[in-house]
Amino acid sequence: MNASKLKDSDLTWADYVFIGAMAVQKTSVREVIARCKAAGVKIVAGGPLFTASHEDYPDIDHLVLNEAECTLGPFLTDLYRGKAKHMYTSALFPELRKTPVPLWGLVRMNRYHSMNLQYSRGCPFSCEFCDITTLYGRKTRSKTTAQVIGELEALYMAGWRGSVFFVDDNFIGNRKVLKDDVLPAMIEWMKKRRYPFDLATEVSINLADDEQLMRQMIQAGFEGVFVGIETPDDRSLEECNKFQNRGRDLLAGVKRIQQLGLRVRGGFIVGFDSDSPEIFERQIRFIQESRIVTAMVGMLNAPSGSRLYERLKREGRLGEEITGDNTDCSTNIIPRMGYERLAAGYREVLNGIYGPRAYYERVKAYLKEYRPLEKRKRGLHLRYVRYNLHYLDAPFRTLLTLGIKDRARLYYWKLVFWSLFRRPLLLPMAITYMAYGFHFRKTYATHL
Repeated sequence: MNASKLKDSDLTWADYVFIGAMAVQKTSVREVIARCKAAGVKIVAGGPLFTASHEDYPDIDHLVLNEAECTLGPFLTDLYRGKAKHMYTSALFPELRKTPVPLWGLVRMNRYHSMNLQYSRGCPFSCEFCDITTLYGRKTRSKTTAQVIGELEALYMAGWRGSVFFVDDNFIGNRKVLKDDVLPAMIEWMKKRRYPFDLATEVSINLADDEQLMRQMIQAGFEGVFVGIETPDDRSLEECNKFQNRGRDLLAGVKRIQQLGLRVRGGFIVGFDSDSPEIFERQIRFIQESRIVTAMVGMLNAPSGSRLYERLKREGRLGEEITGDNTDCSTNIIPRMGYERLAAGYREVLNGIYGPRAYYERVKAYLKEYRPLEKRKRGLHLRYVRYNLHYLDAPFRTLLTLGIKDRARLYYWKLVFWSLFRRPLLLPMAITYMAYGFHFRKTYATHL
């Protein structure tokens, strides 16, 4: 439904409608449920939203919760026998060696900018605000090297060329296996196929401590990593049990990762109990100095199933239902500093990092320092061109929107000419980031 509308004919055709969702999609989920009930079609639901709060959806016919390797098979067997139960759950964290390759032929790939793969589940850390360990455990469970290569090959044979995101919550949870087996095999495969994919994933900040691992990731085709920085305040890191970020120079860590050529996308949070009003300026300063172009800043929320949720429930500090949208100035907690001060500070941060002057300065500073480690021999992938024909007019639309119509057009032209004369090979990246900035400004302006 991110790529096409749900039609009445889809519901008429279907014997069952399967719904998987996250918290941010709750409104859409309720609409789909209502349409399914009106059409008289049965619903099967699973995934993180329903696993965490299935009691909120009494109209679901069958709940297939937790991880599908454990619960989907028994449901399908019972369904075949005409004895399907209302709920299927499991306390097990299954091994991933039997996880099947996705049926990519079912996907209309030309409607997507990126494809997703998964190498591992689980995270060795235990941040208080995160529900990942509740859903997937603290032990990192991984697919085999052969499975990873098999999934890359399947995606390649299905015709995909371009961006691929490894959706692991912490890709480097088992560094030894990555360095000894998985990444060397990926490097060999990517070279053989002439680098058809640009890879990205999520990692913890301790990636910065392992130069060999970073170099291997880059050689395997990784272009960027999402890192949960959260806050530069050590007291708040201690409060939320983000011990992997404590006692280290976070700014230096980010720069080490970026200096080798991996673009860092950062996650940041305001609203910890330990936060003082000074935190907002500190967040702005850190993001500007780190050159993190894409900074995802949100107010602290407590997802159901997290230790933070349980603590605040005991303290009587849970507020409205979580929206899952980290741009709408909402939180389901009662903050220590008061909601009005927190919301005002949150707006200060967004204006401080995505206001045109600050944003363009950050992009320029990043481009000045960008020196990619690996110069790859990328082949001419005709299928990549075919799938991306609809992007060919992007430079012209960008010029029209940002260079003529936008109020910040002066900054646009300054960066275009600077890139053209100082770093001409990075001009496409500069234009891409300028388009990002326009989108970011529109997004936060809509909510704030």
